Amino acid sequence: MSLARAAYRSRQLFAALGARLSPAERQTIAAHLTPAQQRLFSAMTGRDQRHSLDVLQALQGMGCQEEEVLLAALLHDVGKGSVRLWHRVAYVLLQAASPRLLDRLAQPNGRGWRWAMAAIRDHGARGAALAEAAGAPAVVVEVIRHHQRADGSDRRVALLRAADESC
Repeated sequence: MSLARAAYRSRQLFAALGARLSPAERQTIAAHLTPAQQRLFSAMTGRDQRHSLDVLQALQGMGCQEEEVLLAALLHDVGKGSVRLWHRVAYVLLQAASPRLLDRLAQPNGRGWRWAMAAIRDHGARGAALAEAAGAPAVVVEVIRHHQRADGSDRRVALLRAADESC
């Protein structure tokens, strides 16, 4: 893992420890989401809610006004579920040290930490299915599904990924 990537991950860790949303920020979220989508958002951990709002604000700071991308920003991590912070730390370390070992350990039908590793790894597909069930437009579902893809082949995905990695 590069020094820049390690610094980014360290900032994420410390930001996660004190994640909160103000009432005004909750109103911003409600303005973008339907009631079903708000339930998905509310089911995320506080740190994922904070992160998703930060990604939305980063996109707006980049001049993005596409409602589909902004909606995807708020819902892009719903597939992670309620995994614990230590699961995320372990995932990042395993991903950096041995992605093949991580794939062997992650079990979508498993329990405990093995399930958590799979939930984090597969959160794009899981989140897309949840967003679709909550009535998100097809383009939003596809942006969520592919938001971890690094190839830049889809402009909306690349935009969300850039904002995601900046937060």
